[in-house]
Amino acid sequence: MSRPLIAILRGITPAEASAHCAALIEAGITRIEVPLNSPDPLHSIGLMVQDFGDDALIGAGTVLTPQQVRDVHDTGARLIVSPNADAEVIAESKRLGMESFPGVLTPTECFAALKAGADGLKIFPSFLLGTEGLKAIKAVLPPEVPVFMVGGVGPENFAELIAAGAAGFGIGSSLYKPGRSVQDVAAAAREMVAAYDEAVRA
Repeated sequence: MSRPLIAILRGITPAEASAHCAALIEAGITRIEVPLNSPDPLHSIGLMVQDFGDDALIGAGTVLTPQQVRDVHDTGARLIVSPNADAEVIAESKRLGMESFPGVLTPTECFAALKAGADGLKIFPSFLLGTEGLKAIKAVLPPEVPVFMVGGVGPENFAELIAAGAAGFGIGSSLYKPGRSVQDVAAAAREMVAAYDEAVRA
């Protein structure tokens, strides 16, 4: 089962990358991004693609330029996530056959990103929009567009955000932060997966 949960491994190092990736996949999280403002991110991404590219959708976050898209593509990764909606970044991602999830917050940004070719939308930071804001935006978006909530989301609000129209979630520091052990990340990932599964059943 591929759950719409994206692990955001900001600050991870190449030495940790494969072990943490394995723990996340084992726990049931198979979408993983390494933000490009992490130490040596392309190396980490490349190692994870090499070891787990057939088992997970691996890519980069905080992607800001078309050149960065090309650099990530060269690792074999297939996912591009940005904090903003840059039409050139989206277009380059799609030209290279990658999935594009730009960051948006307003209806104008949502529709501009979709016009540029985005596969889905990353509401960021989602705590600024909240449940009522998500409902309002979902009411005007095409129903098939997947909306991921990122920033201030976790087990405590999965259910209400799913009810409001969220397709999935990006989980950052509550899952991984620099120095956190593989065992602790695995435990947190299992908790996230269990909470998501329960929210979907609710």
